[in-house]
Amino acid sequence: MASGPARRYAKAVFELAQAEGQVDRWSRRLAAVRDLLSNPGLKAVLDNRALPGARRVELVGELATPEMGEEGKNLARLLAEAGRSDVIADLLTEYERLADEAAGRLRATVTTAVSLSDADRKSLAERVSRRLGAQVRLDSRVDPELIGGLVLQVGDRLYDASVATRLQQLRRRLAAT
Repeated sequence: MASGPARRYAKAVFELAQAEGQVDRWSRRLAAVRDLLSNPGLKAVLDNRALPGARRVELVGELATPEMGEEGKNLARLLAEAGRSDVIADLLTEYERLADEAAGRLRATVTTAVSLSDADRKSLAERVSRRLGAQVRLDSRVDPELIGGLVLQVGDRLYDASVATRLQQLRRRLAAT
């Protein structure tokens, strides 16, 4: 879950993006800001409190990328000046959650034993969308301990169709008899 500052920044940016009709564009800007502020070299400099705030802001401005646009660059400067560059990953996650909620999309995470191909991921997202009656954005993870099958989490609902769980259930049944 996002921290308080990340939620506040995300809400403010989302409200601005929604008012401007640029929700998707801001998502890309925030990803570019995250990429910049998460750079280990820059992060070490920004975390150095001996460096004056004005210099940190100037440095972020110099390293800004075109994908950020002027607005994204200003946000990066603001976060650097406030000493909050560490919240950018949570800010982006919370922003995307707000955007999905506003658009009526659901986020789902599928965990499989092996990496899914793009076609498999797309097919699964379509099937889950039809089943739930809402557009689903599917994130995927790999956990070799599942052996096979998948675990699907949509919000607070968990669907476990993994081989590891089936084997565990079988083990319990055999031990009970």
